[in-house]
Amino acid sequence: MLRAALLWLRVAAQILFLLAAGTHAYALATQKKTTAPIKKATPPQSIFADATSAVGLEFQHYNGMNGKFYLPEIMGAGAALFDYDNDGDLDVFFVQGAVLEPNDKPEKTLSPWREASAPKGKLYRNDLLIDKTGHRTLRFTDVTEQSRIHANGYGMGAAVGDINNDGWIDLYVCNLKSNQMFLNKGDGTFQDITRQTNTEAARWSTSAAFFDYDKDGWLDLFVCNYVDFSLTNSPVCYAKTSAIDYCSPSAFRPLPDRLFHNQGDGTFEDVSVVSGISKEYGSGLGVVTDDFNDDGWPDIYVANDGNPNQLWINQQNGKFTNQALLGGAAVNRDGKAEAGMGVDAGDFNGDGDEDIFITHLMEETNTLFVNVGKALFEDRTIAARLGLQTRRYTGFGTLWFDYDNDGWLDLLSANGAVQTLPEWVRQGDPYPFGQPNQLFHNTGKGEFTETSEAAGAAFQLLEVSRGAAFGDIDNDGDTDVVITNNNGKARLLLNQVGNRQHWLGVRLIGAKENRDMLGVRVEVMTVKKQTLRRRAHTDGGYCSAHDARVLFGLGAVERIETLRVYWPSGKIEEWKSPPLERYMIFKEGASTEKK
Repeated sequence: MLRAALLWLRVAAQILFLLAAGTHAYALATQKKTTAPIKKATPPQSIFADATSAVGLEFQHYNGMNGKFYLPEIMGAGAALFDYDNDGDLDVFFVQGAVLEPNDKPEKTLSPWREASAPKGKLYRNDLLIDKTGHRTLRFTDVTEQSRIHANGYGMGAAVGDINNDGWIDLYVCNLKSNQMFLNKGDGTFQDITRQTNTEAARWSTSAAFFDYDKDGWLDLFVCNYVDFSLTNSPVCYAKTSAIDYCSPSAFRPLPDRLFHNQGDGTFEDVSVVSGISKEYGSGLGVVTDDFNDDGWPDIYVANDGNPNQLWINQQNGKFTNQALLGGAAVNRDGKAEAGMGVDAGDFNGDGDEDIFITHLMEETNTLFVNVGKALFEDRTIAARLGLQTRRYTGFGTLWFDYDNDGWLDLLSANGAVQTLPEWVRQGDPYPFGQPNQLFHNTGKGEFTETSEAAGAAFQLLEVSRGAAFGDIDNDGDTDVVITNNNGKARLLLNQVGNRQHWLGVRLIGAKENRDMLGVRVEVMTVKKQTLRRRAHTDGGYCSAHDARVLFGLGAVERIETLRVYWPSGKIEEWKSPPLERYMIFKEGASTEKK
């Protein structure tokens, strides 16, 4: 009885502490703390400009916290960038949270909600206008109601891909309970076809990926599952200060991930067992699909929270084997499993194979696994100068992208703690989890330098960032970023520097599929005999989906000699001297140059 009384006193104290801060304090008190102690003043010309309010993206994430420190509150959520209306520019879908306890209402939780309707995922249409002089006017319109997307579950992540090859991109939303598949009808509306497609996957799902694992022309679906959480099995956990805090995932049983095979008739078959995917449990948070062993078949890499990561190598017969431990990508160089959050793959060093970057918990480091060939990896985090700089923060959203278009892939880490930060508690912060985001520049010599100070004012804020969706939102030739903040406002960061260099945007369309060919590898050979290798994908990062177009930064190079595409069919096509400073569509079978 005494222990129960003490427990309720602690809960009551936490609730009073949060309420005392006021209902408007959820924005992390950015008016009183706008800079991190380790940061300096932002230079006059920044790499990114925060255009959120100016373009009409007024999205507020709701996590439903009620003082009981349920784990889902601190984990969400992501966003998706995709051209749902086929007008040539990227629209954005924001994943939203919900109440956790049945009797809760948004206005009665500690996560303030100002709108009259209940929280739900939102779709914003990009109404980009470009006049004859090239001047761009960027504006977003909330079209959630018109779209008929009713994403009312406790949302975590989103994935995008054209599941029926009709040329219109569809949307999959990962939730705490039942996931949702929304079919794009091509008229501005979506239809919930979750049950018809058998893709409900009623577990705590986080990230997901569309990819064609058997190369039959139809996009299949991989879903990361986290832990077996419920309101009844949620223990009370404590910080080092003895205050109640969020539990680590180790307090729950991990769940196996799931693989769904697209049967081409509007349905999916759960092949998790026969493929081998369900053999292992890992607390999955991030997933990326790529051909890691260069055999022409897509593999799967899963970042697990607190458990060894998984590298599922495609056996080309519908089955996968986990070769992460053998390949050196299961644990870090010290043999320890880390708190894998976000993950992406890309050829950052230009040697022709795909390397892996993973974000982790503070007091660990983010990890760089360099592919030395045929899916054999080495942890080169320290050598790449990504250790000490990332140890101070908890990273989530990330992606390989060339922010300055110099031809080398850079990195962004969207940061935010998952357990209370004592220094912010002492200062009375009502939501003491805020951390600054980070930007890292690839020097081209196997190393990175942190350029967060020059990245812009948004990188000096202390927020609880989670998802990061990457794409060229204003179609000006450089990569922009949408960052979601847990229990805070989303931010649109427009790139201000990338298009000062030469560039080429590429969209890859299949001959039979009539859709973006996710997973396709494309290369450009410049007149300076430099080869850049990229792939078309929407997966990777944390709980988010990205621009399917491939953007090549070319630096000072003024001409491409050859563009080469490796199609899933095995066909290799080349295009000679494509024009620069524009987006172009390359369709399978359209080239006159064959190899």
